[in-house]
Amino acid sequence: MRASPQTRPHRIVRSDGGSDQLTRQQFNSYDAAYDALATYYGDFCCSDDDRIDYTIKACSDPAAGPEP
Repeated sequence: MRASPQTRPHRIVRSDGGSDQLTRQQFNSYDAAYDALATYYGDFCCSDDDRIDYTIKACSDPAAGPEP
């Protein structure tokens, strides 16, 4: 039985390919990753230029741990 896309491990990826505290984590679900991003983005105003764009991706091999 495969885990649904919502409940399998996810990671956060920076749009510029960089690495930081958010990208080094693996989350148990999409919702957990989304909550981490909501906290991050909640600290910014929509006009802040130094905001980094992120996306949430499902881990391709959950047993391998966080992807680079």
